[in-house]
Amino acid sequence: MNDKYIVYFISKTKKKMLKFIEKKLKEKGLDDLIPSHGNVLTALYENGGRLTMKEIAKRIGKDKSTVTPLVEKLLKLGYVEKEKSQNDKRVTYIKLTAKGRQIESKYDQISGDVYDVAYRGFSDDEKEIFLGLLKRLNDNFTETE
Repeated sequence: MNDKYIVYFISKTKKKMLKFIEKKLKEKGLDDLIPSHGNVLTALYENGGRLTMKEIAKRIGKDKSTVTPLVEKLLKLGYVEKEKSQNDKRVTYIKLTAKGRQIESKYDQISGDVYDVAYRGFSDDEKEIFLGLLKRLNDNFTETE
């Protein structure tokens, strides 16, 4: 088996997937956003529309320093806003705006399109095996951090 191409194909697939998402964003009139914004928005959609930066970072598996510029851009574009906690003034929430909520169905459609293309021709068993293998690969690198 020629396993030296595994990392190559993972990288190549990621690039193609990002290009696909960028195309779908443009088709939906969301070309002011980039694929990484989808992670932040999805975390908010799935958690009542309001999270702290730390919670967003944890949910999307990124460092807070990576999430900050993504959220700043979403703030600037009007998709989210900051809200101080009533209980603890040190805590600031990132909250979806009406504009952010209005595009949720478009994001759901794009996500559905991504999954449809990604898993085309895969059986449920194959998807489960594939996910398990990817998790194991990911864990191998997590151990080196």
